Amino acid sequence: MSVNESAVPSQRVALLARPGRARDQLRQALHEAGAEIVLEDDPNTLDGQALGDASPQVVLVALEAAIEDSLSRFDGVLHDPAVAVIFDEAELAARREGWEASRWARHLSAKLNGHADVLPPGGEVDDTRPEPGLPLTPAQIHAGADIEAHLEEAQELASELPRGGLELVATDETASQAFDPESWKPAPESHRQALHDGFDAPSAPAPAPPAAPVEPPPLPSMRSAGGLTLELESIHDTPAGVGVRGAVLLFAGIGGPDAVRKVLADLPPDLPRPVLVQLRLDGGRYDNLVKQMERVSALPVKLAVAGESAHAAQVYVLPNDVAVNVVEGVVHFGEGSLQVDGLIAALPAAESAVLLLSGSDPAQVDAAMAMAAQGGLAVGQSPRDCYDPAASKALAARGGVVAPPAELATQLASRWTD
Repeated sequence: MSVNESAVPSQRVALLARPGRARDQLRQALHEAGAEIVLEDDPNTLDGQALGDASPQVVLVALEAAIEDSLSRFDGVLHDPAVAVIFDEAELAARREGWEASRWARHLSAKLNGHADVLPPGGEVDDTRPEPGLPLTPAQIHAGADIEAHLEEAQELASELPRGGLELVATDETASQAFDPESWKPAPESHRQALHDGFDAPSAPAPAPPAAPVEPPPLPSMRSAGGLTLELESIHDTPAGVGVRGAVLLFAGIGGPDAVRKVLADLPPDLPRPVLVQLRLDGGRYDNLVKQMERVSALPVKLAVAGESAHAAQVYVLPNDVAVNVVEGVVHFGEGSLQVDGLIAALPAAESAVLLLSGSDPAQVDAAMAMAAQGGLAVGQSPRDCYDPAASKALAARGGVVAPPAELATQLASRWTD
């Protein structure tokens, strides 16, 4: 399938990746997107000046641990606001095949060519500007669409799929995903997960807030012979060390790393709220995400760790295996799994903000608008800038504000600094 946009000039793209299957896959996706590859090289051996001399409009990086130290040589280009930078996990790029590879190519084309069409032939109805009259029927929407290739691919894959809604559940004995039709039984409800666009969305109930801490006993004092009183200093949190009320929530998914990077790059270093980043990743490489964001953020970026509380002017990347609890308006990280349902509602609205970036779950729009109605800030990334604009379109349809990432950062910074 070709996703070239003949009416849009080709984007000049530099591909930074080590030789191998990942680089081959990304090169193919760029060709399908109609991009002009002006440079393709291994960042470990590429001269730092060569990237700038190629004058790319977009830099696509196949990110892996082996090249991370080399990327600093290209900071002049990677931090240039006129250059779009797209990071992709090299391991994931190498594994993509068939439908998954085609889907990623469509997302890449949308990013490079400035449109929001990431679906196979047939298109999508833009419901952000409803018009009078009856909506188009599915038959009208897909009239004349060439979907034969997709039907053939689906038919080839059909025999490999489980039938009748069977869940593949790992057992304690084998811890495998193998399916045995003779011994199969339905999975317990607590083990089932819904899949959203290839990302796991946990459906277990949110963990209960942690129990209130027990106040330590008064510390003893000692009086010297001269009448001087010596008091031991408490090692427990003082009021100055307690996390601030409220937080900024950045939700993202497909296309999210680039959008999060642009928002963090424009936030002031003294932002008086913590920033929590929940980005659904295929591979779950949140340590790599932290390293990516550290390169552009004026705020310290760290991985959220159970047992800590969130502090102002810090960015916390939320992994799936850390719970987030809000106690008296303050965010605490605990043992358990990340559950985003109810997190927005638990925060003090007037002290908090929600940014729905590319790939966010549209189910979060209701809670975001409820926060806005109570004095909070709820904004979304402009659909034309998104790989996956579903949440942004839903927010705009409800009357919410959408804008490019840099403008969202400006709104956020001015909220508590004016």
